[in-house]
Amino acid sequence: MDKIWYEMYDAAKAVLGEKVISEFVTAGGVSAAVLSKSGKIYTGVCIDTCSTLGICAERNAIFNMITNGDYEIDKVLCIPPFEGKGAPCGACRELMVQLMPGKYKDIEIMMDFKKERIMTLGELTPEWWID
Repeated sequence: MDKIWYEMYDAAKAVLGEKVISEFVTAGGVSAAVLSKSGKIYTGVCIDTCSTLGICAERNAIFNMITNGDYEIDKVLCIPPFEGKGAPCGACRELMVQLMPGKYKDIEIMMDFKKERIMTLGELTPEWWID
C-alpha cells in the first residue's frame, strides 16, 4: 500500500473523536481524509444533529478541500466507528460524481484500511445518472 494512505490515515485519526457540541449536536465520531490532485490532504469529521442537518466526514473533508482552493479528488479514506470498514454513502458519492464529471471513476476509495482494500469510485458507482 502506498505511503500516502498511511499519511491520510494519520491525518484522519488526528481529528477523530466524538465530541458533544450541544444537547442537539455531536461531531467527530467518524473522520475522513481526502487527497486532492495537488497532493494536499484535507480532513473532516461527521457532524450529527437531531434534525438531519448533519454532514458526513467525507463531504466535510471535500468541502474543506474546496474551501482551500482545490477541486479535484485523488483518494478518499474514512475512519468509521471502531475503525471498521466502510464505503462513502450515496450523498458523498453523488458529490464526488458531480464535482468531477468524466473523471470521478478514477477516485480511489479506501474500503478497509486493515486489509488494504482499495476500490475506485467507478467500481462502487459503475453507472451513474451523470454519464
